[in-house]
Amino acid sequence: MTLFKTISLAALSVLFYVSCSSSGNDKKNTKKRTKKDEVSDSLMLVYDKKNEDPYIAEFMQNLHKKYGFNGNALVAKKGKIIFEGSFGWANYLLRDSLKVKSEFELASITKTFTGVAIMQLLEEGKIALDDDVKKYYPDFPYDGITIRLLLSHRSGMMNYVYFIDDIWRKEKRDMRKGVTNDEVMHIIGQYKPGRYTAPDKTFHYNNSNFMVLGAIIEKITGKSYAEYVMEHIFKPAGMKNSHVYSTAVYDKIPVDVVGHDRTWRYSVAQNFLDGPVGDKGIYSTLHDLVLYDHALKNGRLLTQQSMDSMFMGRNKPLNGHFNYGFGWRIFDGNNGEKVVYHTGWWHGFRNIYVRDLNNDIVVVFLGNLTNGSLLHLDDLYKHLNMPVIRRGAYGRDGNTDLD
Repeated sequence: MTLFKTISLAALSVLFYVSCSSSGNDKKNTKKRTKKDEVSDSLMLVYDKKNEDPYIAEFMQNLHKKYGFNGNALVAKKGKIIFEGSFGWANYLLRDSLKVKSEFELASITKTFTGVAIMQLLEEGKIALDDDVKKYYPDFPYDGITIRLLLSHRSGMMNYVYFIDDIWRKEKRDMRKGVTNDEVMHIIGQYKPGRYTAPDKTFHYNNSNFMVLGAIIEKITGKSYAEYVMEHIFKPAGMKNSHVYSTAVYDKIPVDVVGHDRTWRYSVAQNFLDGPVGDKGIYSTLHDLVLYDHALKNGRLLTQQSMDSMFMGRNKPLNGHFNYGFGWRIFDGNNGEKVVYHTGWWHGFRNIYVRDLNNDIVVVFLGNLTNGSLLHLDDLYKHLNMPVIRRGAYGRDGNTDLD
């Protein structure tokens, strides 16, 4: 009898273990994509030009012809695209027209993806916000810089872009071959450049913060930044036309869209500074950024608690509304409006990605001509009943200076 009870208890224990393991796997598998997800996403991306918003269509023609916008644009509301279009050239020298599915360098919009990746690792217990960079890079020359401070641009670091550009020129290094995040970290450890200011003293936006976060992601996961983002963000979100491209891996970035200066005088060639990623380096499309928004909203990438943390202002608001969280710029309105967004400007590309969380609106402008056309979006925001996402539109008291 005793032996039977022992065997029965053992069997029940095994059954309980298997049941718990199966339940855990099922819970984990809820984030895997299904055929239903594919169908749902495809329907969400359907766009019939006959149903376009006529005001936005006219606005875009004016932005293109009067202000010189060259690129792709999209507006979606409540999961439905109400306008999309391409304006101008992918490569001016070849007179190659842009297409809606053209991939653009997102520039600093990449920082939102890095923020998501860091929050995923935080959820998994692989990192802590107050981990010091020295924990992962012992030769890092600065004390007191944590993941939290990197995410919110409060590290006080110098901008690595100018620092290594100066070294490359002085030492006549190869300007074509991209440098990796890990190599930049070791160069910083070797040369020990001076800081901009002390940690956590002030908000100081610069690419170093997210380049370091990209390096930490690679160090923790044992994967390249490109591999991690593909597996944990692009694929779960259904983003099939998004990639991380680095000149440390590719001699030539394999996309057709070329960045241009503001007057078409020349196209901007990638060089060694296009090697580091995390602060930049993601290439994507209008539709994939709609899918990214959808994946964030439906909890496929992060818990609501993590997103609330990302979208909390971590600095003193500018003009009463504008702030920076963990990898996202933030607009907090007087009447509870919540808009999270990011701009991007790098090597001939200039973009803005806006998510109005209250009204469920997504606005995307991907440009490959670095003029000031994206400073003229106020009327579009007002048409959509959104806050005007332009800092100069508000006074010090936080009130708009617009009519």
